Amino acid sequence: MRTVGEEERGRRADWARYWRDPDRPVEAMHAHFFSHRFHPHSHDAYSFAVTEIGAQRFRCRGALRTSGAGMVMVFNPDDPHDGEAAAELGYKYRIVHISPDVVRNVLADVAGGADGGADGRAALPLFEQPVVSDPVLVRALLRLHTALVDGAGPLVRDERLTAAVGAMVRRGATGALRTRELPGGGAGQARAARRARALLEEAYAQEIPAARLAEAAGCSRFALYRAFHAAYGMAPSDFQRQLRLRRARGLLVAGHSAAEAAAQAGFADQSHFHRWFVRCFGVTPGTFQRAASPDSRRTPQP
Repeated sequence: MRTVGEEERGRRADWARYWRDPDRPVEAMHAHFFSHRFHPHSHDAYSFAVTEIGAQRFRCRGALRTSGAGMVMVFNPDDPHDGEAAAELGYKYRIVHISPDVVRNVLADVAGGADGGADGRAALPLFEQPVVSDPVLVRALLRLHTALVDGAGPLVRDERLTAAVGAMVRRGATGALRTRELPGGGAGQARAARRARALLEEAYAQEIPAARLAEAAGCSRFALYRAFHAAYGMAPSDFQRQLRLRRARGLLVAGHSAAEAAAQAGFADQSHFHRWFVRCFGVTPGTFQRAASPDSRRTPQP
């Protein structure tokens, strides 16, 4: 006989939304499960999941585990595990699957090859704890998940992927992550940042892959992110957005519509442009355009 709690949970509908990167083996899911039970399985990728609501109970590496709200589940490739709700509210979570090759490439870039094995490739990390409680990791993973499912540009996705993998390795892996400093110390960092800025200014409306930006700067992506932030106080993707917004402002002043300004400045769509314009400038593009029009500068007549 089913209890009241079981009946209530049975009436609630499970839902899941899935996203797949078209360019590389990175996937993401956002789901809320009440009655679904995962059969024991494993992935050929690293899986990092943030529990948002409720709790999930699962068996992994010979023990029963529970991940509650604000915790991170960590599965190595080929880690067998199952899963089900551990509370009547079910569990809502966001999970990202990242292939070992992608993780290896990120770590090779972060470490500059210093941690490579006999074949010259970066060593893959091993995560001993299937459940981790760490607000820093939660934030890094949620930022990555948001970039993936909300259709952020490739530069933003690369930055957040690098940040998330780096955070996981530093705070949860068995081995320490070593980073490579830029040649020339502070002068080398400033030079790399200037080179990256020049490319961003030249091609601000284009989607610039992180690898191309790092090649122009003459360093790894991770080193570039650090150098660029030190020089300009923001990530390259944020700086690129600022360049696009500045170009769009000029187009609005020149009389172009918001849709034209968004397209010519390199924004994916008008709604994306509108959202960022308000976030950065505090007014809508329409309000700004009307305020900047020649008529608005005339002295009002009594």
